[in-house]
Amino acid sequence: MKLRRSMLFVPGSNTAMVCNAFIYKPDTVMFDLEDSVALSEKDSARLMVYHALGHWAYENIETAVRVNPLDSPYGLLDLEAVIRGGADIIRLPKTDTVEDVLTMEKEIERIEKACGRKNKIKLLAAIESAQGVVNAVSIASCSDRLMGIALGAEDYVRDLRTERTKEGGELSAARSQILLAARAAKINAFDSVFSDVKDKKGFIKETEYIKGLGFDGKSLINPNQITLVHKVYAPSQEEIEWALEVLDAAKEAKEKGLGVVSLDGRMVDAPIIARAEWTLARAEASGLLGEKA
Repeated sequence: MKLRRSMLFVPGSNTAMVCNAFIYKPDTVMFDLEDSVALSEKDSARLMVYHALGHWAYENIETAVRVNPLDSPYGLLDLEAVIRGGADIIRLPKTDTVEDVLTMEKEIERIEKACGRKNKIKLLAAIESAQGVVNAVSIASCSDRLMGIALGAEDYVRDLRTERTKEGGELSAARSQILLAARAAKINAFDSVFSDVKDKKGFIKETEYIKGLGFDGKSLINPNQITLVHKVYAPSQEEIEWALEVLDAAKEAKEKGLGVVSLDGRMVDAPIIARAEWTLARAEASGLLGEKA
């Protein structure tokens, strides 16, 4: 069970961040070749990210790359480099339709075949427009390469002709649609970045909110936000104890050949067991499981 609570954006032209992002230990490092890279630096950033992907320091951390759109002069060049470089995930920007995903998938398959890559690279579709939100359900289920869909709030609110607020009401419809689409397709859902890196309280409040909605994690623009996200997503000791009791009860029932088991008067079925397993996965990633296991 792969946790993706934190997805740290790393500008592909920022040498220090590209070389050292792994030290911050996000769940996923997201190298960006699109909006954060100036046109004059596109080629050098692509080369730097390509070499970083092959470095031993990134062997044990999931790597993703946001490439430029395929209809730009840089998209195919980015794709060639990051697939050959060994990225785990490609973030497809500005995903409006199913055709956007399928076109990207076709190019990926061509490059994988050409370079002999064995493990299939995954896709993460960024929903950044009203059209993308409306089509989120069909987008989420259109390819077995899709591991998740993500909200790109800045472009989305611009498309709505409004602005982002701390309350986030302008994102409510998009968040609901993206989350429902992801859950229906059984893939991950990721919330957008919180741009005000100085507003720690506001960031924590928004992270607690999107966790409560059901999002798997959040895109980040500053390494200092990683620990905050992980703390929000870490289960309490009470939740850990509950999960351990559920799994112990389920194990005992299985050993006795019982189809149904109850715990404290409540039936323990498959969804409850899955929730307990997910809780313990978060506890282990947070370094908490050893205290009770």
